[in-house]
Amino acid sequence: MRYMSNRTGPMRKTTYFVLASLHDRSLHGYGIIERTAELSDGRVLLTTGTLYSALDRLTGEGYVSPVSEKTVAGRVRRAYGLTRAGVTALRAEADRLEQASHVAGAIGRRAAVGRIVVVGGRARLVSSKAHRSELP
Repeated sequence: MRYMSNRTGPMRKTTYFVLASLHDRSLHGYGIIERTAELSDGRVLLTTGTLYSALDRLTGEGYVSPVSEKTVAGRVRRAYGLTRAGVTALRAEADRLEQASHVAGAIGRRAAVGRIVVVGGRARLVSSKAHRSELP
């Protein structure tokens, strides 16, 4: 069954890295597995079962499509590529992740500058210098 996704929430990590692996060029299954591991610095290691389930789902959602097929040693070897919808979805998720990264960075900078302390039952953010001066 073919359908187009109207996804608005975050993408699964596997989905993002499979789509990202196809961003520059079409690849066959083993190439996608290798490129996904490379792009994720080894954090996403796909098995063939996981990959082909994801490719079936992404094909059904209209994000990828087979672009070529050849038989090698009696086995069909398909290469997959991104569709326009796949490129759009990948860009949208990359934008979402970039925005989240900025927020995380701001939180990290605030945490490095100050500490949360509880005074009189209320939490307050104080600078590291002020926090140190309050300690005995």
